Amino acid sequence: MSHPDSAAPPVAPTTAPPGRRVDLRLVPAAAVAWAAAWVLTGPALDQARAVAVVAVAGAVAAGVVTALALRPPGRSRARSAGPPARWRGAGPRGAGMHAVLALACLAAVALGVHAQAARQAPLRALAGQGAHADLVGRVASEARPAVFGDGERWLVSVRQATARGIASATAGLVEVTADAPAPRFGATVAVSGVLRPVAGGDGPLARLAAAGPVAERAPPSALLRATHTLRSALLDVTEPLSAQARGLVPGVAVGDTSRVPEDVDEAMRVTSLTHVTAVSGGHFAIVVAALTALCALAGAPRTVRVVVIAVAAATFVLLVRPEPSVLRAAWTCAVALLGLALGRPSAGAPALAAAAAALLVVDPWLARSYGFVLSCAATAGLVLLAGPLARRLAPWTGRPLGFALAVPWAAQAACGPVLLLIDPHVPLTSVAANLLATPALVPATVLGLVATLLAPWAPALALPVAWLAGLATGWIAAVAKTFAAVPGARLPWPGGPFGVAALALLTVALLALVLRRPPGEGWRREWREAAPRAVRRVRRQVRRTAARHGRARTAAVAGLAGAALLTVLVVTVPRLAGAGHRPPTDWQVAACDVGQGDSLAVRTGPASAVVVDVGPDGEAAGRCLDRLGVTTVDLLVLSHFHADHVGGLAPVLRGRTVTAALVSPLDEPAGQAVRARSLLAAAGVPVQVASAGDGGTAGSATWQVLAASGGPPGAGQGGGDEGDGANDASVALELRTAGGLDVVALGDLEEAGQDALATELAASGRAADVDVVKMAHHGSRSQSATLARQLSPRVTLVSVGADNTYGHPTDDALTLYSSVGSALVRTDECGTAALVGRDDEIGLACG
Repeated sequence: MSHPDSAAPPVAPTTAPPGRRVDLRLVPAAAVAWAAAWVLTGPALDQARAVAVVAVAGAVAAGVVTALALRPPGRSRARSAGPPARWRGAGPRGAGMHAVLALACLAAVALGVHAQAARQAPLRALAGQGAHADLVGRVASEARPAVFGDGERWLVSVRQATARGIASATAGLVEVTADAPAPRFGATVAVSGVLRPVAGGDGPLARLAAAGPVAERAPPSALLRATHTLRSALLDVTEPLSAQARGLVPGVAVGDTSRVPEDVDEAMRVTSLTHVTAVSGGHFAIVVAALTALCALAGAPRTVRVVVIAVAAATFVLLVRPEPSVLRAAWTCAVALLGLALGRPSAGAPALAAAAAALLVVDPWLARSYGFVLSCAATAGLVLLAGPLARRLAPWTGRPLGFALAVPWAAQAACGPVLLLIDPHVPLTSVAANLLATPALVPATVLGLVATLLAPWAPALALPVAWLAGLATGWIAAVAKTFAAVPGARLPWPGGPFGVAALALLTVALLALVLRRPPGEGWRREWREAAPRAVRRVRRQVRRTAARHGRARTAAVAGLAGAALLTVLVVTVPRLAGAGHRPPTDWQVAACDVGQGDSLAVRTGPASAVVVDVGPDGEAAGRCLDRLGVTTVDLLVLSHFHADHVGGLAPVLRGRTVTAALVSPLDEPAGQAVRARSLLAAAGVPVQVASAGDGGTAGSATWQVLAASGGPPGAGQGGGDEGDGANDASVALELRTAGGLDVVALGDLEEAGQDALATELAASGRAADVDVVKMAHHGSRSQSATLARQLSPRVTLVSVGADNTYGHPTDDALTLYSSVGSALVRTDECGTAALVGRDDEIGLACG
């Protein structure tokens, strides 16, 4: 996910001058709206409990607001470097107005949730049933690459769903994935496929893999067609430019990141520079500032300025597409313009609070949108922290540099705990990277927008303008790559609530220490003079040392100090750098990259897993488990005894606790079976021969054997078996993780064995529509279409070597599983593929 506004200035004024109060009177109402939206849109509470929680929260909020509003005015005793908060005692009338406003926000959000839930009910029901549906709706996003495979995905705002011959009016977003090019933004389309539900959170209610072509029923509006023309023309104009300019100029200008090079995108993510292409508050600020300057030069009156900026802002929203961070910035701009029109210029805090509350009433599910949360957090950080931090830094750096440092520092402080929920790392180079890169954002944005406006009508003029914008984006890309390459650029940090709370407390403590008001003018003078004095002291000491001991000895001491520093770096840097390439801390299923072989890990605890097969001879499987942090194997499954499945057993056993092993009933090939059993016996691992129907619990996961045939040798020869029957004697296993993922591992079953398994599963009604399947036999041509349709996995893992001579995986196997709507992940392309289940979404991390 991108990180909007992580260092970008908001639209409205962000900081109060020294001595001016920050107006926080609308903040409680916005906080109540956010809390109500969060509770009412969550999947964990039923309606009765949610209403009770909201009612209690509303009562508490009303009491707090009343108490604050009735507090008599007076001089604040807080010793803070920042502007004092403005909360003027307003008497009973003012207290009542504040309480009523907070309760009105709560009621509006509750009504909004109820009304939208009723409209979404038919779509949610169909998705919950896994129904095949024909949907009609409007395309609500630009296309993005599919998470898996080569297709594209986009959002459709559904207005009608037809299933089983019944058409229902409904509403809600559905994420559609298709191999064909995506339709234009704003077009009305019809699409068919199987709906899969998405639990909780913001965004789509369901996902659908298009079963056929996507038909365009009606084109976008004229205005949207014009914006589409502008975006397409900009892509055409930037095509001859360098790779970074071809991707970043459209990204900075209109938010189109489809061509950003992968290395640049990763570097920007590591250095928290993704706000450059996540169009939001910073871009609005640049556009509004440029238009304001032009209006001032033209001598336009206030009313004309407001109208021009409002029209331009609305058009800009359509041009860059209404993502959550864009909507937050647009509504903040709207509040600021309203204040300007009324002759009461709006400050940052009330504008942000009013915009957030209004958006949450319109769309309560934004409370769970990472983009919206990050945008509001970054803006709040700039409003409340940038000014105080700049004043603290000014004695050391001067005012301009102090403010330049304070902006990314304030945004990072506000966004850091939230970003941990997305990626459990703390970026250590983000402030420095933003300090150097942000000045180039203004020319890149302005020139990029000028090129966008010129591109459809004067491409010859647009090209040199885009080239100039590319110079600015080139600087941004260079800064991102340089700081991303710094060893230890990302500090691994605990994820989850504990990690978020720890970072938040640390951030608050550091800010309190930095922003503490110095106790007296003498201390202030020392503060201003501390840095120069320290520098002079070091220089004097160096000169004295050189004079006393001679330059040779000083050089020797310096050399020893440098060698010591180099030693520390050599020892620590690889560890820090390596830590950043580990799989996600919350991985649930991992297909290890072991070359031409199989090794699958299904997580059962913080440091434990079920391991299915161990790959060919070598250290690959053992290294993979080390990277995954697996020190205990609750169940080791050897699907069959071919070398590409059991050859890496010794490294897997070494240094790990293996609770039990489950093996194929057929000891073929005999040599490999004897070796594997000997290693297990030497390690003291209890061994059980698998039989269909066996099952149990391994840590937090449950497992059951679906098939384990000990048929006669040669049973699978017709399907491509090696002639010993071992493939069709594979242990086929079903597992369910604590996170709710259903996983089926098929070993090397051939088509006959898969057909037999499909027949048994159909009779029992089990293992239908699973989440993950490990494709049988590395994707050989011997696959059962019946079993593929029955399992209908969301993700299919193909464990295969890049340089194998077997032709694996075959096009037929890939086409088969793709046709049932499954996303294909190959270890020869992805490396070790780690899957993460979050809110009914499956995420992929390659490495």
